[in-house]
Amino acid sequence: MPDHDPPAAWPPRMSDAEATAEARRIIADAYGAVPQMPTAYRDRTPLPAYGSTPPVLQPDRRIVPAWAAGMAVAGIGTGAAFVGVGCGIWLACQGFAAVTLTSVLFVTLPIAAVAALAAAIGSAVRSVKATRTETHHYYSGPVRQETNTITAPAYGLIARSRNELHR
Repeated sequence: MPDHDPPAAWPPRMSDAEATAEARRIIADAYGAVPQMPTAYRDRTPLPAYGSTPPVLQPDRRIVPAWAAGMAVAGIGTGAAFVGVGCGIWLACQGFAAVTLTSVLFVTLPIAAVAALAAAIGSAVRSVKATRTETHHYYSGPVRQETNTITAPAYGLIARSRNELHR
């Protein structure tokens, strides 16, 4: 048994012209029940350049709380600081990007030359000092000569010191 009526019980279909006429009738009935009222109004009369009432002084008395002014100053200072830090980082990155072998050698070779010169002067001064020193050993009485060797082996990842005295 079907759940719906057979097609013979359905009302006859309307033609396109009949459907259009029926739609117009339904729309006219719906708008006919509500009185037609404008939804907007525009006053087109020109405005006068000035009126009969004199202007009134309106002083500006805005008061900014101290905390708001402080926050504004702190915000501006923080922003300026971050801009400065950002510019410094940008300049450092630009400098690192411009590094070449020639520029590194240009900077480091004079420093290495000065260091080599200082080492040469230091060793010359030390050798002059070393030639002047003389050591004399004078012994009187019985002499006991003792040689001690201490070995401290440390092997492995975690080293444990075991000092051994050999005589």
